[in-house]
Amino acid sequence: MAVFGKKEAAVSTEAMAYRRDLVENMVFELIPLKSAPDAISALPPNSLVSVTASPVKGLDATKELTNDVREAGHRPVPHIAARLVESKQHTAELASWMKTEGLDTLFCVAGDAEEPAGPYKGAHSFLSDLFEEDHGLTKVGVTSYPDGHALISNEICHEQLHAKQALLKAAGVDGWASTQMCFDTDLITSWLRAERDAGFTLPVHLGIPGVVDKAKLMTMGVRLGVGASLRFLKKNRAAVTKLMAPGAYDPDDILLPMTGDLEGLGIGGLHVFTFNQVENTESWRQQVINEASIS
Repeated sequence: MAVFGKKEAAVSTEAMAYRRDLVENMVFELIPLKSAPDAISALPPNSLVSVTASPVKGLDATKELTNDVREAGHRPVPHIAARLVESKQHTAELASWMKTEGLDTLFCVAGDAEEPAGPYKGAHSFLSDLFEEDHGLTKVGVTSYPDGHALISNEICHEQLHAKQALLKAAGVDGWASTQMCFDTDLITSWLRAERDAGFTLPVHLGIPGVVDKAKLMTMGVRLGVGASLRFLKKNRAAVTKLMAPGAYDPDDILLPMTGDLEGLGIGGLHVFTFNQVENTESWRQQVINEASIS
């Protein structure tokens, strides 16, 4: 098992350059909260921004924040939570909204709502209906779970991941899979190697926390339905000690130990959970870029 916080420097120059490119072009995830305007103002120009779907605020809040992000000069990627979609008519309306607004990229999740608002329990059935509409999409991202899902077995997660890959291919839409937030780098690596061996070929965006307050990381992680991916901390005393120490979380605690494997595993992007603490995360991003330029 990888040691939480271990910094591995014995990697090739090419691998470090690949890490730098991923960091430079990473996706900032924002949440529709009161802090969103400050988060938007702290983004670097022309950022790729993933806009979450809140089971409490609904999809209208996602649409509103998507518009705010775009008006600020960035490239929004709205999340559509299938369990918040009320009907096939609602699906058609969402497709029309995306087409009308020129949104060509979507991230689809099942969602954390306890009961579906309509006919969709998961992403696959929603996407099947969405692709029958005039949607204008060219890229669609889906979820993946190296550390498992709190409510779904590993077998079903595996089957659904490959089923969504097949669905995207049949629809002629490019895709990727973003991983849940997970702190166990060995687990991420072994899971992805197994999926590659099983025929999963989509690029993977590695889900990592940004430079966020550690207490906020813990509390927000549970609130936003990623508590299951914190299970690694229960098994690793060193991880708990490090995470509870004063200060902010360092994304390189996950990223550096994996640097030598990123390209070979087909990790084509970083999905960074900022919890709207963009300013500190952007400072880290610039530091990585500048250090790579100097070296």
